[in-house]
Amino acid sequence: MAGAYKKLLWTEHAKIKMKQYGLSKQKLLAILYRPERKEKGIAPGTMAVMKTNKTFFKAKQISLKNAWSRPRKAPGEIWIMYKDNKQVRKIISAWRYPGISKPGEEIPVPEDIRRELLNNNVF
Repeated sequence: MAGAYKKLLWTEHAKIKMKQYGLSKQKLLAILYRPERKEKGIAPGTMAVMKTNKTFFKAKQISLKNAWSRPRKAPGEIWIMYKDNKQVRKIISAWRYPGISKPGEEIPVPEDIRRELLNNNVF
């Protein structure tokens, strides 16, 4: 759990991807503390955690009043890749995956993120 670590470090790459995918620190911290699933990351020594997207509604089809009674799921997942060191957890990257991945299979990392992580040694 992230609470056991003294400090969280966010790489510049992670900050850029948060802006690109519209992800807030609060949302990512919630996923980090209570992930739906945990897998090995693509880079050596890294872990990746995910959570499926939360309930949403379309304003034209469902009114705000009825949104709570007829919730819908947005397809997709939010992933975070991190690396733990002694007292620090380094957040390497975060992204949205539009599909649903299967547990145990390779994590779905967008090609631009994969290239940047492996070529530039972000971690």
